This record gives sequence, structure tokens and C-alpha cells, in this order.
Amino acid sequence: RQFPGCGNIVTFSQFLFIAVEGFIFEANFGRKRPAIPIRNYFIMVAMFFTVSVVNNYALNLNIAMPLHMIFRSGSLIASMALGIIILKKRYSVSKYASIALVSLGIFTCTFMSAKQVASDSSLNREDGPQVFLWWLLGIAALTFALLMSARMGIFQETLYQRFGKHSKEALFYNHALPLPGFLLLAPNIYHHAVLFNQSEPFQVPVIGLTLPIMWFYLLMNVITQYVCIRGVFILTTECTSLTVTLVVTLRKFVSLIFSILYFQNPFTGWHWLGTAFVFVGTLMYTEVWNSLGPFLRRRRRPKEE
Repeated sequence: RQFPGCGNIVTFSQFLFIAVEGFIFEANFGRKRPAIPIRNYFIMVAMFFTVSVVNNYALNLNIAMPLHMIFRSGSLIASMALGIIILKKRYSVSKYASIALVSLGIFTCTFMSAKQVASDSSLNREDGPQVFLWWLLGIAALTFALLMSARMGIFQETLYQRFGKHSKEALFYNHALPLPGFLLLAPNIYHHAVLFNQSEPFQVPVIGLTLPIMWFYLLMNVITQYVCIRGVFILTTECTSLTVTLVVTLRKFVSLIFSILYFQNPFTGWHWLGTAFVFVGTLMYTEVWNSLGPFLRRRRRPKEE
């Protein structure tokens, strides 16, 4: 909120921390050879880096964080569409219904956000059309990142089928190989580092160390991001993709609710309706109801006996 354009320094810090940790504990200081050929990682990394940067820049284009979260929840739609086109997959009627529900939810939230941007822009006749055009560009950026992310998931799935699942290795290379790409963003990263240095001082609890509060926020973000992304990469090898999707979706839902309540982001009844469509549709897609049915029946039987 204080520095809306700071996404690049946040992403760079996350990538650097995870790359250093992986270089020490996974790559054994470069002595361990990768199980998956390195050229495949370069392709995956190009997509991963592009998605991260585009998602960051979308926040600069009048895209509110709740809309950003909701839009990215549409990954199921993009994955299904590309799965049909590229992998020639076919799905059940319930799957298509769930995707339609998610699409309707995203459209509702996007449309209502467009009306908010338009009404805010009308306060200033000169800047109004420009603000709205930037918002449309932000929506286009989110759509591109969504499709690119889905394509990356399909590519990663085919790699795991060919070479086996190596979550720690993939985590390391996905974050280490893109680091030179941040040189293109060096002026922006340096600019925000200077701004961070000028933020108010903050004393870290327990340690007693005093540092600018924005650097403390960044440190906490990097640590929590590491825990999150490490968990997701482990889940992809230990659980089914449906379980991973369900867990990640529930995490997004909690993040969304927290963002609305704590930061008092604008959220109307229509936004709540759209959010409900998105997450109910996602739960339908993961078929969690079919899994809960037998479980609940087993729970009832001992009580009846």
C-alpha cells in the first residue's frame, strides 16, 4: 500500500533467498547434477519468470488486490482450456459446470470492479479515460499471466511424467535460473530499495534490532513465501493434483477474506456473490463433495449402531 510498484524487489528477494537455500542444501554447492535436463528448466523458468513479473506489474495498473486474487483463482479455467487444446483431454459435465461457475464469478467481480474504476475516474474528467484504460491493460496482463501459468503447469506435468517428480530440484532451478533476468529490472529494484531505506524505523521484537519497517515487512514476506512455495512443491509429489488445487484455493480464500477485512478493501455484495461462485465452482471441480460423502457416512454409522 505504501509502495504499490514494489513487486519487483519483493519477487527478487523471494527468488534470491530460495535460490541460495537450494544451492546449499539441494544442489550441494553445484556438485549435484539435476535429474531433469537443464534445458527443460530453462523453458519452465522463462514462463515462471514472465508470469511473476506480469502479475507484479498488474498491481501498478489500478488492479486491487482482492480482484488480483480472484482473477488468479481462475487458473482452473485456463488449465482446462489448454488441457483440451494441447493434451486433448475430455472432462465430465460436472467439470464443465464448475468451470462455467468459476467463469461467471470472475466475470461478476471484474465487471463490478470496472464500474468502480469508472466511477472513481469520473471524479477527474482529464484522467478518467486514462485510468480506465490502464485498468483494462491490467486485466489483459492478468489474463496473459493466467494462460502462461496454465501452460507452465502442463509443461511441468509432462516433465514429471518423463523424468519423475523432483520437487526440491524444481523449486531450486525455478528460482535460481531467473536471477540474471532481474538485471533488466535493476533500476526499479534499486529505486524501491532507496524508498525502503527511507521508511520509518522499526524495532524487531525479541532480537531488538532496529531497521526500516519496509525491510522488516519484506523479510517476513520472504520467509512466509518460502514456507508456502516449499509446501506447494512438496504437495505436488505427495498428493493428487485435486488435493493440491483444493488446498491452494482455500489458502487464496483465507488471503482474500483477510485482505478485505484487515485492509478494508472495497468489496460489494456483487463481489461477495462472484467470490462465492469462484470458490464453489472450484470445490465442484475438485469433487470434494464426492470425497466427503463416504467419510460422513462412515462417521454416522457408529452413532446409529
